[in-house]
Amino acid sequence: MSINSSFKNIFEQYKWDEVLQSILSKTTLDVKRAIASEKRDFEDFKALISPAAKPYLEEMAQISNQVTKKRFGNTIQMYAPMYLSNECQNICTYCGFSFTNKIPRRTLTDDEILKEVEFLKKKGYDHILLVTGEANKTVGVDYINNAIQLIKSHFANITIEVQPLDQNEYELLKDNGLYAVLVYQETYHKEEYKKHHPKGKKSNFDYRLETPDRLGKAGVHKIGLGALFGLEDWRADSFFTALHLKYLQKTYWKTKYSISFPRLRPHSGGLEPKVEMTDSDLVQLICAYRMFDEDVELSISTRESEVFRNHIVQLGITSISAESKTNPGGYTVEPQSLEQFQISDERSTEEVAEMLKNQGLEVVWKDWEHFS
Repeated sequence: MSINSSFKNIFEQYKWDEVLQSILSKTTLDVKRAIASEKRDFEDFKALISPAAKPYLEEMAQISNQVTKKRFGNTIQMYAPMYLSNECQNICTYCGFSFTNKIPRRTLTDDEILKEVEFLKKKGYDHILLVTGEANKTVGVDYINNAIQLIKSHFANITIEVQPLDQNEYELLKDNGLYAVLVYQETYHKEEYKKHHPKGKKSNFDYRLETPDRLGKAGVHKIGLGALFGLEDWRADSFFTALHLKYLQKTYWKTKYSISFPRLRPHSGGLEPKVEMTDSDLVQLICAYRMFDEDVELSISTRESEVFRNHIVQLGITSISAESKTNPGGYTVEPQSLEQFQISDERSTEEVAEMLKNQGLEVVWKDWEHFS
C-alpha cells in the first residue's frame, strides 16, 4: 500500500445507510455461519453485531472468553488516566470541557503533575494515560512534550489522548518517550459529526479521520481507536471502526492496536444519547470484536458501572482503568473541579484489583511489552 494512501480513500467507498441496512438485514443463518467460521471477515462481523445475533450472546461470550485466554492468558492490564488540563477551544455538544461551558479552567504546573504522579505510583500504576482538552496555545505539543519528559522515568508506558497532531509532532513525542496514542473518531457519520463539532479544529472531520495514518507513519508503538456510542447508531459506527482497524493493521503492521468502548455519560452540557446502547448491546459488541480479531486489545473505562465491569472482564477485555478522575489535578490538587464526564465505577484501585484477583485474573501493571 502506498505510503501516501490513507483510510479516507477506503472510507469514501462506503455509504453509512447502506452499511447499517446491511447489518440490520443479517439473518440467523448468517450469525450461525459467523460463529462457526474460524477466520471471520467483515460480513461475519456485521452478522455478529446484528440484532439477529442477540439469541446467540451466550455462545459468543464463551468463544470470546476462550479466544482471549488463548491470546492473553488470565491477565488484565490496569491503567490510570491523568488529566492535565480542561482548557479547550472546541465546541463539542457532549463534553464537559466544551468551549461554551462556563467552567473554571485549569492546566497543571510541573509541580502539580509530579504530585499526581506520586499518588498514582503509590497505587502501583506503571501505565499512564495523559489527557487534555484541545487548546493548542495552552496545551500544545510543547506542553505535552514537557509533561512526557517530566514523568517518563516514573512509568513503563505513557499514552496520550489529546488533540490530533501532525506526523512530525508525533515523531518528536515518540522520540521523547511517548508509547501510545488514543484518538477516537467519536462518530464516522460525517453529517452527524459536523452537528456535534460545530467550532474549533476538531470540526475538521477528515483531519481527525486521518490521524491514525499520521501515527502509523510516525512509527508510534500503539494506536487506540473507538467511537463515542450514543451520537449515532452504534452498529454502523462499530463497523467503520473495524474497517479502520483492519486497514491500519495491514498498512502499519508493526504497530499494535486497541479499541475502547466509551458510552455517552452525563456531563455539565447534558446531551442525551441519540441512540441508546444497552449493556447487552455492549457485551455483544465486545464479544464480536474479540471473535473478529484475537490480537486487538480491548479496553473498558470507569464510565461503566461496577456490576457491568465485574461481568465483562472475563469476556474479551484486556485492560481496565480504576479510581479515575476526569478533572485536572483530580487525585491530589483539586478534587472538586468540574469533571469531563461522570464516573460510574468509583471503587478504589485496590478494590478493582481485588475483584480481578477473585475472578482468577492476574493484574498486570504495565503494558504487555516495553519498548526502550
